[in-house]
Amino acid sequence: MLHVSRNLRGFTLVEAVIVIAITGVIAAIVAVFIRAPVQSYFDSAARAALSDEADTTLRRMARDIRLALPNSIRIDTSGVYFELLLTASGGRYLAEEDDPTAGQILDFNNTGALSFDVVSTAPTITAGNSIVVYNLGPGLDPANAYCASATGCNNRAVVASIAASPDVPNATRVRLSANPFLNGLRSPSFRFQVVTMPVTYGCAGGTLTRYWNYTISASQPTPPSDGQHAVLATNVNCTFSYARANERSGLVGLGLTMTGKGDAGAVSLFQQVHVDNTP
Repeated sequence: MLHVSRNLRGFTLVEAVIVIAITGVIAAIVAVFIRAPVQSYFDSAARAALSDEADTTLRRMARDIRLALPNSIRIDTSGVYFELLLTASGGRYLAEEDDPTAGQILDFNNTGALSFDVVSTAPTITAGNSIVVYNLGPGLDPANAYCASATGCNNRAVVASIAASPDVPNATRVRLSANPFLNGLRSPSFRFQVVTMPVTYGCAGGTLTRYWNYTISASQPTPPSDGQHAVLATNVNCTFSYARANERSGLVGLGLTMTGKGDAGAVSLFQQVHVDNTP
């Protein structure tokens, strides 16, 4: 009987231990060199996310500033809060100077005249909005939309209802809850703005918060106690500034420094927004 010999193939335990040891050494060497690039990638991704968050926040704030009622931006003495009155649209009112044969003018002499016709393209107006005429801003009462008519100001009226004018073709008739415009400053171009709500941005305790739809107050609320609010950013430091170049224009400066987690560091962005203060 023939016996076929078979050669055993494989590795010994010693060989296995040597291979494992060498592989561990190589892995440790690779880890030393690869750790820095990997960590750099994650840090870069974190900074990019911070930059994107800061840019989105600045754009949100800038959009509100561009829609602000002329001369309505105010910043508190600490520089932590800034406030504005948000507008939806504007238009031209029918004025006494038009010498109209039909329609209702915006009457600055009769508090009982509650309706007027809008003779420009129909603006966006809803009940509860405010009609503001020739706003000059805080400290310039009575042409101060923050100041209520009960305390002597007379350039902001609340809208009660709107409808098509029965007297002027393609015109809109606005009815006011009350007429505060007695002896008020008239717009040289017979224009008005429609204010929807006040908006405040507050940056306190490392948190940037937007407040809106609260009660308009002559004194600046820091922060508002009613209305709605939403957190825009955390781990943030802010700088707000407002410079008036002249009577018709201003410049708002917005600075954000956002700090990330771990070794992501901090990202600082600054933006300036032009403000048209022509009332």
